[in-house]
Amino acid sequence: MPNLLTRRLALLTEDANRALLGGLRGIERETLRVDHAGHLASTPHPAALGSALTHPEITTDYAEALLEFITPAEQDIAVTLDKLDTVHRHAYSRLGDELLWSQSMPCQLPPEAEIEIANYGTSNMGMLKHVYRRGLALRYGKAMQCIAGIHYNYSLDEQLWQVLASNPDTSASPAHATATPKDVQSESYLATIRNFRRYSWLLMYLFGASPALSAGFLRGRAHKLDTLSDDTLFLPYATSLRMSDLGYQNDAQSGLRPHENSLDDYVNALTHAVNDPYPPYEALGTKKDGEWIQLSTNVLQIENEYYSTIRPKRVIRTGERPIQALCLRGVQYIEVRCMDVDPFEPVGISLETGRFLDAFLLFCALDDSAPISAEQSACYTNNFARTVKEGRKPGLTLRRDGEDIGLQAWGEELLARIAPVAALLDARHGGTQHADSLAAQARKLADPDATPSAKVLAELRANGGSFAAFGLRQSERHAAYFRAQPPAPEQSAYFDEMAASSLAEQRAMEAAPAGSFDDFVAAYRASTLCSHT
Repeated sequence: MPNLLTRRLALLTEDANRALLGGLRGIERETLRVDHAGHLASTPHPAALGSALTHPEITTDYAEALLEFITPAEQDIAVTLDKLDTVHRHAYSRLGDELLWSQSMPCQLPPEAEIEIANYGTSNMGMLKHVYRRGLALRYGKAMQCIAGIHYNYSLDEQLWQVLASNPDTSASPAHATATPKDVQSESYLATIRNFRRYSWLLMYLFGASPALSAGFLRGRAHKLDTLSDDTLFLPYATSLRMSDLGYQNDAQSGLRPHENSLDDYVNALTHAVNDPYPPYEALGTKKDGEWIQLSTNVLQIENEYYSTIRPKRVIRTGERPIQALCLRGVQYIEVRCMDVDPFEPVGISLETGRFLDAFLLFCALDDSAPISAEQSACYTNNFARTVKEGRKPGLTLRRDGEDIGLQAWGEELLARIAPVAALLDARHGGTQHADSLAAQARKLADPDATPSAKVLAELRANGGSFAAFGLRQSERHAAYFRAQPPAPEQSAYFDEMAASSLAEQRAMEAAPAGSFDDFVAAYRASTLCSHT
């Protein structure tokens, strides 16, 4: 009997079902504001861009200078990227002479004390967001929080899961026949996430673009990096130092491995993490000299503090916490968080990359996905770690089913399995863009020098070896690209109206009667996360 992927592809090839491959795509792009010397901007978030607290498309992430652009969710990634391009053009029309940093790894950063944490005003919610970031500074250091990435939000038509579950040949579990639509969809997205865990090393090889960093980023931490120039460290075969233990890492989270074998398991793990004290954080307390320094002394202050390459997500309602939303209404989409900013693309990601991600994620959604054991989880984590540090190393092997396999050979096998998925998407959209993207990735597997990480190192070596100089040069090129074609008047009017509305909304929040911030934090921490234990 054909395998599950083949059976599902056959079902979705039918005209009546092909429409179910729609879903939505959204992108969040982070980028530092820098001056023309390539140093972190010391200016506040530009008022012309609106309120970072309430603007739906332009906000800040950790630092006051770390912008985050959030696109609306669209059915076609080409439309999403067009929206992302427009918000970049608008931002440049309001940034004065500042630049947007072109890299995932930060520009030259000032001393920790001079990195300004994002400010969201005086409302209780604004202060909650700010104090949470004080806690991040305390726990991880400010430099790490200045790393930028691309987050890819992905969903499929909700009817798709029901069509697959209702057909005995394409249902992943007999239990689906009696499960609620919410449970079927949540389980299907978690199955997608499990396959992502198995195969996401491939994304790091194909799209990792941070093999080097400014020497000052490490702040004196011990490391095993090589020296490329006076101001630059690197690893010769690295693909994404951002996703290595030099980027997002922390002892408190080292033992936190939420199980994605079921939604209950995932929710339970995060629920405990936001409620269980962590002794080193307890020793620091939540206040110093009467000022809040972190929201709690638990493993996580809030669930979003959990650093993961992918997350199950649900749009939250006012006053609701992310885990509550998952518990009550199930998984709505997934957020891929491991993608580096592509320094050769003005918006940080190309359409070709988006087409491949769509094919890759649909493959993860349709292929069989057994539960993951603790031993398997450790293996997948190690494969990912090896790829981000040594992905282009000749002869590099990974582990699969207890045996070694060459990265290139496994990658070629995966592309062959993804090919019919890409063909299905091309049949729905017309053209050959998904198949063309797969062909482009195959060339990278055949020639490691064609990968973004290799191209970054080639540029560095050809121009003096300075990461800071390379980042500034690319930032200036991108700025010229956007400024050469400013937004149309109606686009500027759209964003200006949104900025004014967001500022008015923040002022209203700050003027509204509210209790003390201490009481607000206490109520927030006491809010029921879930009925699970």
